[in-house]
This record gives sequence, structure tokens and C-alpha cells, in this order.
Amino acid sequence: MTQAMASKVWAAHLLTLFPEMFPGPLGHSLAGRGLKKQLWSLDCHNIRDFATDKHANVDAPPFGGGHGMVMRPDVIGRAIEHLQDSLPDSHDTAFVYPSPRGRLLDQKMARQLSQKDGMVIVCGRYEGLDQRAIEHYQLEEVSIGDYVLSGGEQAAMVILDAVVRLLPGVMGKEISHLEDSFETGLLEHHHYTQPRDWKGLEPPEILLSGHHQNIAKWRAENARDITASRRPDLMAAYMAKKHLDTEDKD
Repeated sequence: MTQAMASKVWAAHLLTLFPEMFPGPLGHSLAGRGLKKQLWSLDCHNIRDFATDKHANVDAPPFGGGHGMVMRPDVIGRAIEHLQDSLPDSHDTAFVYPSPRGRLLDQKMARQLSQKDGMVIVCGRYEGLDQRAIEHYQLEEVSIGDYVLSGGEQAAMVILDAVVRLLPGVMGKEISHLEDSFETGLLEHHHYTQPRDWKGLEPPEILLSGHHQNIAKWRAENARDITASRRPDLMAAYMAKKHLDTEDKD
């Protein structure tokens, strides 16, 4: 799906060697419905279109020797500058390069990116992108985890899904994502639904009480217990922030 770059909707632009991989999963569920409703737009640009030789080469052997190939800065540069020239001067666009060396994607970053006007994602391949292009265009390196993928396209899908679901109207009720894991600094509480009796197991009685204040208290305590047992690092950060907030009030 292609939208005009000057559109007021949140705009995603992908530089990739495999535009046919998109929208992929982004064309389904929440992101897909948002795309159809034009709550956000997705444009894919083939990096090879910006190569100048007859073979449309986008990579070359690394200086200093070694295995693999490196994506050329001149080709990527032309692609990025083409997008830069197409965006309005007032457009607040994030330029992102998925990389295992980057800052780890978290909910705070996803929310920050959702508050921009859009995002350009440069999808790397081979051994990665020439460092000069990363530095010259001030690409923000973003990692989705401590592992290596065959290319940046899969990481781009994860980044976009995390961001797009936060855009106004995509989820329907904003309160839904405000209760997600990491939004409050804690992992999310347990969930239960029908049937009430399943294989002899029933949900906690408090959830059937109809007492909203007690239910909220149980969920908060459950979230803290889960976080403490599964992610003590998150719990420590949560308690430290809570301590600072208390000191500020004093």
C-alpha cells in the first residue's frame, strides 16, 4: 500500500533489498486494520533502484579483508537523500537502522517513535552497512534482542508493530495498551476468561467479586510478583524509580 509522503498520517518508509517481504505480518491484525483505515502508511523502496552500474550492485568486499560483503554507502546515501528530499521540511521523521549493536528496543522507545511524524528504516543485509553512512546520516541503530538475523527486514517488522499499535485509533481503546507489560515498568498481570471451570481449575475468586478496587489491587500485586520472579532487573528499576518519586514528593 502506498501513501503520499506528505500525508498527515504516521508514515513508514522502508529501504530494503526485498520490498516483496512487506507488508507481511503488518498487513494483518491491528497493524493491518490500521493500514487499511489509513491510520498509518507504508512505502517500500528497493535499494537496488539507487545503484548506478549495469548489475545494480549494492555491496562490495570490506576494506581490510574478511568474510562477507558490506553495503555501499554511496548507494544507501542516494536512497536516503531521495527520501529526505521528498519529506516536508517540518516532518519529524526518525531514521532507524536495525542492528544488533544498537540501543535495545523497549516500550519507552516505541512510544517515542509513535509520537514522531513517521520513520525511515534502512534494512541492512550481508555484513551490514558501511559505518560512514550510519554516521553521516545519523542513523539510530536499534536492536530487537541479543541475536543476529539474516537481514533487517524482520527486525523492521517488529519495530513497526511495536510502534504502530500505539498510534491513535489503531487499538481502538487507548486504555488497552496502557495496561501492557512495560508501560508501568512492570510485567503484565495474569488474565482469565470463560469457562469459569476448566479442567477443574478456576480463576482467582477476587476476579469474580465485582469489586473493582480490590480487583485493581490484586492485579497490581500480581504484576509486581511476576516481575520480581521473572525480571528482577525490571523490579529493581521499578522500585528505584518509585523511591525517587517518593523523595520528590517529600
